Amino acid sequence: MLTFSASAFQSGIEINSIYYDANGTSLDSISAHLLAEDIFKITSEKPKVFTSDKAISKNAILIGKIDSEFIQEQLSEEIPASFQQQKESYYQGWSKGKAHFIIAGTDARGTAFGVFDFSKLNGVSPWYWWADVPVEQKTKLDFPAESYFSKEPSVEFRGIFLNDEDWGLQPWAEKTFEPETGDIGPKTYAKIFELLLRLKANTIWPAMHPSTKAFFHYAGNLRMAEKYHIVLGSSHAEPMLRNNVDEWTKELGRFDYKSNRETVQNYWEERVAESKDIDAIFTVGMRGIHDSGMEGVTSTEEAANLLETVIADQRSMLEKHRGKSATEIPQAFTVYKEVLNLYDHGMQLPEDITLVWTDDNYAYIRRLGNEQERSRSGGAGVYYHASYWGRPHDYLWLSSTNPTLIWEEMHKAYQMNAKKIWILNVGDIKPAEYSMQFFMDMAYDMEKFDAPEKIEKHRNQFYKDIFGNDFGTEISAIRKEYYQLAWERKPEFMGWSQTEPTTGVKPTDYSPFDFGDEIQHRLNAYQSLAYKTDSIFKKLPADLKDSYFQLVHYPIKGAALMNEKQLNRDSAQKYAKQGRLSAKNYQQKSMNAYDSIQQLTEQYNQIISEGKWNGMMSMKPRNLPVFHKPEFTDSIQLIEKTPSFFIEGGNHNQLPNFYKGIDANFYMDIFLRYENEVSWKIKKLPKWLLVSKEQGQLSSLEEKIEERIFFSVDWSKVSEKEVNSGDFIFKLGNQKFKIHTQVKNYSLPKGSIIERNGLAIIAAENPDKVENTDKFYWEKIANLGYSGAVILAKSKEHKSLISSTIANHPSLSYEITTETVTDTAKLVITAVPTHPVTKEQQLKIGVQWDDNPIQVINFQTHGRSAAWKENVLKNLASKELSVQIKNKGKHTIKLYMIDEGVALDFIILNTENRNMPYSFIGETRTN
Repeated sequence: MLTFSASAFQSGIEINSIYYDANGTSLDSISAHLLAEDIFKITSEKPKVFTSDKAISKNAILIGKIDSEFIQEQLSEEIPASFQQQKESYYQGWSKGKAHFIIAGTDARGTAFGVFDFSKLNGVSPWYWWADVPVEQKTKLDFPAESYFSKEPSVEFRGIFLNDEDWGLQPWAEKTFEPETGDIGPKTYAKIFELLLRLKANTIWPAMHPSTKAFFHYAGNLRMAEKYHIVLGSSHAEPMLRNNVDEWTKELGRFDYKSNRETVQNYWEERVAESKDIDAIFTVGMRGIHDSGMEGVTSTEEAANLLETVIADQRSMLEKHRGKSATEIPQAFTVYKEVLNLYDHGMQLPEDITLVWTDDNYAYIRRLGNEQERSRSGGAGVYYHASYWGRPHDYLWLSSTNPTLIWEEMHKAYQMNAKKIWILNVGDIKPAEYSMQFFMDMAYDMEKFDAPEKIEKHRNQFYKDIFGNDFGTEISAIRKEYYQLAWERKPEFMGWSQTEPTTGVKPTDYSPFDFGDEIQHRLNAYQSLAYKTDSIFKKLPADLKDSYFQLVHYPIKGAALMNEKQLNRDSAQKYAKQGRLSAKNYQQKSMNAYDSIQQLTEQYNQIISEGKWNGMMSMKPRNLPVFHKPEFTDSIQLIEKTPSFFIEGGNHNQLPNFYKGIDANFYMDIFLRYENEVSWKIKKLPKWLLVSKEQGQLSSLEEKIEERIFFSVDWSKVSEKEVNSGDFIFKLGNQKFKIHTQVKNYSLPKGSIIERNGLAIIAAENPDKVENTDKFYWEKIANLGYSGAVILAKSKEHKSLISSTIANHPSLSYEITTETVTDTAKLVITAVPTHPVTKEQQLKIGVQWDDNPIQVINFQTHGRSAAWKENVLKNLASKELSVQIKNKGKHTIKLYMIDEGVALDFIILNTENRNMPYSFIGETRTN
């Protein structure tokens, strides 16, 4: 993304025509005509487009290759040879006498990037079509005042994988955008390729699900890729540009290289011959028909050996039909799922093949190269997910992967030389627009993303470019909240269900009975977010509403409504077991949220942009249980015909303890369990105890069947003694209850972490002491994790820290003051569920409680284990240790670095075997 300050460009220049090199490429012509359309959007005047063999008029833009005769004869300055050797780079500058403006690339894509960056400078968003971003009208164009030479892209092959298109891209193309093809065809791909070039990407892995015909089925698809100079590849499951799901028919027999080798070879060779002249990256190796393991093999060793044979045969085919050495032909070997095990078994992979590492489908890279692998001549790359179908649960509906996580993982990959190929699985493209922009901008120029704070800068600029400075800043802020809320649990995971095999919706792990009512806290956060997006939507100019709905409003409202549906269902179920009449109200709230999701999705498909996106958005991809209309299995239990009450924490006779130095309030719910009318009253409160309401009345006739009141402390009336205690009387109808309450005082400095009602909680970002070395150090990364920031173990050498004495390793120290003495306390250390950085490493840290021996814990998970599934659904890994608290007072926790890549989130000391919160409920720190 190019930006120019006010002093760096000049305006007031009229453009009457555009000329492109008559001897240039098809992309020169496409770029010139698209530029003319862009200028028309800006100025309402469309310049004429000519080839270079026509007489060039004044006030023209010239487009071509930098070393072409057409461009060379117009240049007013010498172009450095080093620049001309760069790939996909462009020059922008003025011709002799400043009569013409020149946009010239070192190759066809470089020229296109220069053209589209010029359009971007003048206000044409890359998302003008795919997100209906309007173009601000002006009478004159802006031009760089000085010559500009772009850099070579950071990553050589940058692109997307169109995947799981069954619920959006394919039905939309079939029925709305390209009915003449009835599928994702050349018209759709032309729009996709244009978007890629505007994002300065260059590679496509085409859609390949059973709902879509193979890319080569429609001859126009390949012609379109050639015209737009897009590099064609294929996914990890599709060797040699074949689409096995569509193209391997039953008549061909088994897709088995052992028993059906000749047929498989002919199948591959036919495609290699057909594509011998196209710009392509060939996926080598072999898996099953559709994202499954290799057929016909009975052991890892046999599969690894057979893969070596497969790849050797594939390379022979490439040499035969491309007329060059296999070492000169781009090839990729993607170590996805079980293929990583085969690779690790010791199979020999030719060094010139690019080794493509993968994430675990949930945005955590499974592994990167060790020192030897990082030096491979073919380099390395990454296949990464912003959308996924599969176990333990899909996330195909809303795009909510945190950009900070994308940055952390891809920045790490880039530092470790995985920068040959970057492919992002974007599903249907929509609503993954921002993830796609962010990923491609990193891939194009990683220097602009050299530090975590650049993430927020990028997000702010993205929304400012589209919605203006005032709205953009506000929109960026709510998108940040959206990503943070989804970090705890993606909207698609709110049913606490799984798939493959598919299970039904279950109660959530959010508690309405503890920690201030976790369910209500989350609902409040989403309702606040929904209110903010509604407010912005109302204030936006009419021409920005469609774009805003797609990029911001639908994802935020959809996520909020999914949480309302599932969490109100949860409350209804849990309150029904208490006999609360109000359970019916929560059932209705859940049903209303489901209906609202339907209406919101109908608005996306039928109303915005005059129905342009009809069929693009499904509210129930794969029809998994989490998307269904809510069902309620628990009816309201007839416990007894009396009103009742519930005190936060579940103790019927006592409020949770208050602690001096920590502002808190605790709630009491008063509710009816049968049709009735009852009065209630709070009497004889201790002088320091405040209550939000002292008396009231419940009535089923007036539909006031429950009430929540809050207790807090007037700190000016609390004495300095260690414990202030007292009782109050709660009268409910004819019943009286004596409720105990107390305030405790540690007499500690501000900022101290204390045990509070059996828990002490610390954010890992706030150690009391940090110890680093030159090569091994801790780094804080904001906007990641439950607590809002993590502490990451880093190594300049990308190695584990191995020494005889862990106590000498870099460490983090935390101090806690406790009020409990026990032999059964639990210390819980949490982290972001990353994977070991290389094969040689794990995810270990050392943990020391006071002066006790250091215990080593390991956050590493393996394969698709139950622990891994739980971790990725929660975006959290945790390890529990037993510790002895021998005395009240101050204690120390020290965490020692062993492996890089451990991203610590927060720490909990549980002294009373309490139920643990699902969310991060804040530090127990005095203020």
